[in-house]
Amino acid sequence: MLKVNEIFYSLQGEGCNSGRPAVFVRLSGCNLNCPFCDTMHTTGQPMTEADIVAAVAAYETSWVVITGGEPALQLNAELVDGLHRAGKTVAVETNGTLPLPPQVDWVTLSPKDLFLGPQAAPVLSSVSELKVVYDGRAEVPEYEHIDVQHGRYLQPCDTGRPDDNADLVAKTVAYCLAHPQWNLSLQIHKMLNIK
Repeated sequence: MLKVNEIFYSLQGEGCNSGRPAVFVRLSGCNLNCPFCDTMHTTGQPMTEADIVAAVAAYETSWVVITGGEPALQLNAELVDGLHRAGKTVAVETNGTLPLPPQVDWVTLSPKDLFLGPQAAPVLSSVSELKVVYDGRAEVPEYEHIDVQHGRYLQPCDTGRPDDNADLVAKTVAYCLAHPQWNLSLQIHKMLNIK
């Protein structure tokens, strides 16, 4: 049994796949405590892997995003294999501090060691995309030791305060222009007022 916070259908709001229709499976719990976390992921209901696959299969899209909290706390090969058998492509959004089942198709690494220190350093060595939350600090780690296959994204931190957010967007744009290895990622789901 896995503890599932919610399953919902929406558009991917961040990173390389922004705008892509997706079923989101939000697993409960996290091993970190980020000060800017904007997700209520602590509650949930127990579901079997088969229950989750059945809920996801009700949606026509093939793209499934396993997220959290930190999905690696619960995600297992049985769930990934079940989703594959249902014709789904499995993406995971992770802080990277724990290993993932090798069958996962797409890994979005969003490391948090910039905010929480070495105890939050990612252990993953190869990912599909790297997405770093930016709070206006002068330098962003390059994570050169990680093989990033499809792009590095810098995303302004959502402070919940419009004036501060506008300032951080401007700083993030300026950072990307000065460091063109980074692409800008905006949380389009928040702009569109969708989940």
